[in-house]
Amino acid sequence: MTAVIFDLDGTLIDSAPDIAATANTVLAELGLASLPPEQIRGFIGKGVANLLQRVLEASGMAADGPLFTPMMTRFNQLYESAFTHTQIYPGVPRALVQLAEMGCALGICTNKPIAPTRAVLRHLGLDRHFTAVYGGDSLPQRKPDPAPLLATAGDLGRARVIYVGDSEVDAETAANAKLPFLIYTEGYRKTPVHDLPHDAAFNDFKQLPGLVAALMKG
Repeated sequence: MTAVIFDLDGTLIDSAPDIAATANTVLAELGLASLPPEQIRGFIGKGVANLLQRVLEASGMAADGPLFTPMMTRFNQLYESAFTHTQIYPGVPRALVQLAEMGCALGICTNKPIAPTRAVLRHLGLDRHFTAVYGGDSLPQRKPDPAPLLATAGDLGRARVIYVGDSEVDAETAANAKLPFLIYTEGYRKTPVHDLPHDAAFNDFKQLPGLVAALMKG
């Protein structure tokens, strides 16, 4: 049987507005000017530490300077309940139900820290779909290192594993883990799809069960 593992931000949910709002709240508390939400959106994908380092650099501050630790602490405090503007992408709940009906075990492997990952899944009613959930701080390694993806796969215990994501980091992670990769094209990716390794691309979650079924037959 097959396991399907998903990235979270930019794949199942659009959390960029809340991530940007949280980062800008912390910048304001530190006496710094806000950044455009679209600029912060471009920093998503490599974990909170990388995100905040890039936010500091964009604010004219040193990425590893004295503001980093208080910014990280405050961001994490706010981030766990930052759900105001986060939305599930259209078609996701139905696709998850269909995959379960096909006999697939489902998991999450994200670079979002595990506490806000579990919190947002509960808030949006998605937590019931997933047997295994790994965040960016669940292991010492995070994506694109394959360790968290392989650990998620190990917990699901299926012979065949498919990874679904939206970004350059997700494509690299799947390649490093030597797993098939399906790319959702409406997320946070900046590189053209044809420049990223993938088995198939989709822009509508109605397409996903069929793509998974095709890989299951392959």
